[in-house]
Amino acid sequence: MAEILAENLSGKDVMGSDGAEMGMLYNITMDIESGKLVDLVIEPDESLGEASFDVDEAGRVHVPVSRVQAVKDHMIIQR
Repeated sequence: MAEILAENLSGKDVMGSDGAEMGMLYNITMDIESGKLVDLVIEPDESLGEASFDVDEAGRVHVPVSRVQAVKDHMIIQR
């Protein structure tokens, strides 16, 4: 995958590979020891319904970075 600056990801819409709008990228978590990116933290759309991923106490959805399929106008993740 090509390099992408984090500032270009902030606020990017996130869509599932099935075409469903999931929400907007809120943040990205990182493993401090390894430096590897871990999860996308998504502020979900109201229409998302029940998420098949972990949800934190603020209601944000955590999607493993390994699920990212493409980053263009939207971030596309495998659902």
